Amino acid sequence: MIITKRHIPRRTVLRGAGAALALPLLESMVPAATALAQTAAAPKPRFVGLFVPHGMAPGYWVPEKTGSDFTFPYCFTPLEPHREHTTILSGLHSRSAEPPPGVTGADHWVAAAFLCANKPKKTAGADVFAGTTIDQIIAQKIGQETLMPSMQLAVEDPGANSSNCGEGYSCIYTNTISWSSPTQPLPMELNPQVVFERMFGDGSTPEERTERRLRDRSILDSLRGSLQRLRRDTSPADRERLDKFATDIREIERRLHIAMQASTVAPQDLEVPVGVPQSFDEHITLQFDLLALAFEADITRVGTLLFARDLTGRTYPASEAPGLGFHGGSHHGEDPRRIADFAKINVYHVKMLAHLVDRLSKTKEGDGTLLDRSLIVYGSNMGNPNQHLHYDVPHVVIGGANGKMKKGGRHLAYPTREVPTGNLLLSVLDKFDIHLDSIGDSTGRLRDL
Repeated sequence: MIITKRHIPRRTVLRGAGAALALPLLESMVPAATALAQTAAAPKPRFVGLFVPHGMAPGYWVPEKTGSDFTFPYCFTPLEPHREHTTILSGLHSRSAEPPPGVTGADHWVAAAFLCANKPKKTAGADVFAGTTIDQIIAQKIGQETLMPSMQLAVEDPGANSSNCGEGYSCIYTNTISWSSPTQPLPMELNPQVVFERMFGDGSTPEERTERRLRDRSILDSLRGSLQRLRRDTSPADRERLDKFATDIREIERRLHIAMQASTVAPQDLEVPVGVPQSFDEHITLQFDLLALAFEADITRVGTLLFARDLTGRTYPASEAPGLGFHGGSHHGEDPRRIADFAKINVYHVKMLAHLVDRLSKTKEGDGTLLDRSLIVYGSNMGNPNQHLHYDVPHVVIGGANGKMKKGGRHLAYPTREVPTGNLLLSVLDKFDIHLDSIGDSTGRLRDL
């Protein structure tokens, strides 16, 4: 066997007419007989932050036992297949979601506090103030080499009147969870078509992309020759990976095309922009698939997604509580039957999260998977939503953090009202070699994380 040092550059991009395609990590990008960690293809960490308002149903999400000898509670059962990567956190206190002393009406307008642990300034004007969120702090460190330093995604239209943005707080506090500075909120992208074009539509005009879609052409069509040449120069394993990557792109294009056609015939009073699927589960899984694809191609290493906006009345027909509005269901009146119904929405949301986790776990990268490289933080800033309590808030941390996380399959229970969520954020930053003295309301690091 002949071993050479010839290899394809990690950041190889195929270009065609009005299109550019970043590639996943291939064996051919690693010099022969060279340790992966010593090359430019060394595994890169990824981060995902996911926020869901209104907390979870009391009694349905906290495991009965701590440590590793626990049974997954109902709300988190969709994550059981990924137990070894999953750590459930209970007892945390979201102090940043509580109104400042002497100020009322804050807790429905502070999604912006989720990833910065700062109480947003009460204002309805342009002088908004929250805090730089950890996704953007992480993006500053690991995202500057990528096409998109971070991706901010949403699945609910800010113009859908799901929140009245009252009580003296700007709508921006409930419309985004990502802030590049305390005064600079970042928009969350609702339309998967826009996300796709930002990822793969380099070099063409909107008119050209529209024409290509109407002709039912794939972005891969203009890259056919380049892909064929690349396949000739790679190993059988790389050819298989390239074929799968291309298949994934075509599948997402197919789903986007169907969504675009469906929305053009939707009733005029239905608030669904062109290109956005009408069903929640199709919409969110498409957003998650795009994020996973962006991770695989190293287009981005940081992503956030806002599951819903505060006060949303959205129902989830694919859940086991199809007619129950999310916000209305959260005010269960301590009725056991209504709490059980609300838990059905919670487990449905976690099922959507499990789709992303499963996708990352099945995508190989070097000697591991994308789930091994990633750290996902999923949580809420309410405990019992019926009483608007902000202690004992649900959080779960998933993934290997590129070797920085202890093995999962654990339930870490912290003393109620003693440990702020800022401590979790500070500990997450440590996993990306970002060591700050504090962030937001933090008082230290999380024990045992």
